[in-house]
Amino acid sequence: MTKIYFVRHAQPDFSIHDDRIRPLTGKGWQDSKKVTSFLADKNVEMIFSSPYQRSVDTVRDFADTTGLQIHIVDDLRERKITNAWIDDFEGYSKDQWSDFDYKLPEGESLREVQERNISALNSILKKHKNKVIVIATHGTALSTIINYYNESFTLEDFMRIKDVMPFIVEMELKNDACLSISEILL
Repeated sequence: MTKIYFVRHAQPDFSIHDDRIRPLTGKGWQDSKKVTSFLADKNVEMIFSSPYQRSVDTVRDFADTTGLQIHIVDDLRERKITNAWIDDFEGYSKDQWSDFDYKLPEGESLREVQERNISALNSILKKHKNKVIVIATHGTALSTIINYYNESFTLEDFMRIKDVMPFIVEMELKNDACLSISEILL
């Protein structure tokens, strides 16, 4: 059995609109230490992360504490909304969750994000069976992964967690089957 702790990043600085380099706030850095405390006794063997700075930085303290390397996987990145900042994120999210193929110009649909993230996850699972793994991720990316294994995870669940940062989901997987999904609030 493989155990994965998906760690949704801590609070980012939304004044930085570039998704790739958006840093954590001071509170986000403080909360990253809560992630370290939670993971300290979990016997984690590997850390993977989205390439986005806020995800890497959320698990950086844990990696430094344990001496584990953070492996960057580009396909674990968050969904691309479009090339411009959008103000009505809630309305946009509703449109996407009601139609998994909906996307703005130059953006990604939830189906595309889900397929990309599940492909990356399957690659990790194939190479690292029966390990305890941390994957630093994002709210939408994680939500599409949860939805893949549990179709009852919908817009309402996404809206419930969209402001919870950091947020941890523990999954136990055997081969291609998800045995359990547990949400952990810090």
